[in-house]
Amino acid sequence: MPTGQDDPALETLLLPFASGRLEWPRAGALFLRARTGPALAAQPRPGLVCEQSFRPELDALRRAGFEVRAPGEDRYPLVLLLPPRQREEARALYAQALARVSDGGTVVASQANDEGAKSGEADLARIAGQVTSLSKHKCRVFWARPGGGDAALAAQWRALDAPRPVVGGRFLSRPGVFAWDRIDAASALLAAHLPPTLAGHGADLGAGYGFLAAEVLQRCPGVTALDLYEAEKRALDLAVDNLAVQADRVALGFHWHDVAAGLPRQYDFIVSNPPFHAGGRAPRPDIGRRFIAAAAQSLRPGGALWLVANRQLPYEQALGAGFGEVRIVAQRQGFKVVEARRACAIRGRGP
Repeated sequence: MPTGQDDPALETLLLPFASGRLEWPRAGALFLRARTGPALAAQPRPGLVCEQSFRPELDALRRAGFEVRAPGEDRYPLVLLLPPRQREEARALYAQALARVSDGGTVVASQANDEGAKSGEADLARIAGQVTSLSKHKCRVFWARPGGGDAALAAQWRALDAPRPVVGGRFLSRPGVFAWDRIDAASALLAAHLPPTLAGHGADLGAGYGFLAAEVLQRCPGVTALDLYEAEKRALDLAVDNLAVQADRVALGFHWHDVAAGLPRQYDFIVSNPPFHAGGRAPRPDIGRRFIAAAAQSLRPGGALWLVANRQLPYEQALGAGFGEVRIVAQRQGFKVVEARRACAIRGRGP
């Protein structure tokens, strides 16, 4: 996701208000998938309530002083949204916006042109009726006062966000979660090379809907506790359901947490398929490097990080800085599996 310093979609979202085409309502507004930035902070936004399921963006909103609430059912005269690229997820969000807008209110959305803005505008028109749009910054903002759209279709689209069985019924998932309807090839490669000797208290960084954690528990009988860290709450909620069958055998922890901010405790081992994008298409190797640094700081001496990544991602320096021993375990299909081990503590002799 954009960092807030360069966010054309957010700037374009607020264009109708800056140009006088729309007025900010006195009764406040709801911002779905909200994120902060200079454009949002440029003017007072009285009564603005934000909802955000991605922890780094939620934390940034709170630091900027915006009110952030858990998802609810309250209705507002204005609903803003920044739709995601995944179309089923976006359609569910449009339908949610219509359910949360007051009678006579306005729904306003903004998307980059190369992220599906034209399709998004057409989708909103199908369930809301007539849409008005403006373009700027290679983005499109479009808005509607709902009326005349297909209400039955809107109800169908709201259900698109509901968890559903995937991978032959082994897991529950939902559109928009990473690799939501399949087993990611990189995670599968890592799982195939995990040693059965992993034991003790471990962690899965960037756990998604829980595939890798489930594989750890299935393949490594010596694991006594496992903590899952995931920044996207929509994914973490799925992981809770997907690992419920293991809850009586192993102590499980589920943490809605930004791994880049560090981890709260020490671990015997860590597994991770770190993200290398943040909402856009540009690679973000800095995220993986922060995952590696967090793992290095949170492993006990002698503990191991088992990591999978695209082969071309430049993680070698970060691995070398944080670990005493690093080896490539496997390379296949453009991915590499790495074992990185913390150096054991060396006891010094007395004087």
